[in-house]
Amino acid sequence: MKNFRVKHLDGKENENLTILDIGSFDVNGTYKPIFDSPQWQYIGADMCPGANVDIVLDNPYNWHSIKTNSMDVVISGQAFEHIEYFWVTMLEIARVLKPEGLCCIIAPSSGCEHKYPVDCWRFYPDGFSALARFANLQVLDAFTQWDNQGYQDSSDEWHDSVLVARKKPASWQQQVTQKSLMFLMRIWLKSIDVSHKK
Repeated sequence: MKNFRVKHLDGKENENLTILDIGSFDVNGTYKPIFDSPQWQYIGADMCPGANVDIVLDNPYNWHSIKTNSMDVVISGQAFEHIEYFWVTMLEIARVLKPEGLCCIIAPSSGCEHKYPVDCWRFYPDGFSALARFANLQVLDAFTQWDNQGYQDSSDEWHDSVLVARKKPASWQQQVTQKSLMFLMRIWLKSIDVSHKK
């Protein structure tokens, strides 16, 4: 995430940027210090209240409280593997991003099962690239950290994959298609149990 900030946001410290962090609950650290700039507004969003959470989302697939085209940057680290239907969440990221807005998503490509409350997925660059295209986002970078970096916290085991993408200007046909797709996804989600209750 530090590399994303340096590569894509350095020189923009005097711009008013709104940065949304999806899955921001401070379990063992937070990205907030990376985006600490007087002109930037960092907003943490998660499914439950707690440390580093400014917005509590009542539904991971329908963010009523976040306006369309309202965010300059959306980040998410170590959350997508815990989202059952992450492709719907990706549509929400695309919806809330401003045109030309950026997203950076980090998720593991390996590592042990770690339920919070579920652990569903691992990601590779091709999968992340396909996910971005599904949401009509332009892929700027997609890679996996395959080489061990010697992290002191043993996080090398995750071999994190990273997606950096930009929201492209959409034609009216693409806008209609995306809205229709989201509408159909929400109907589908209502027809299934997404509560994790057994």
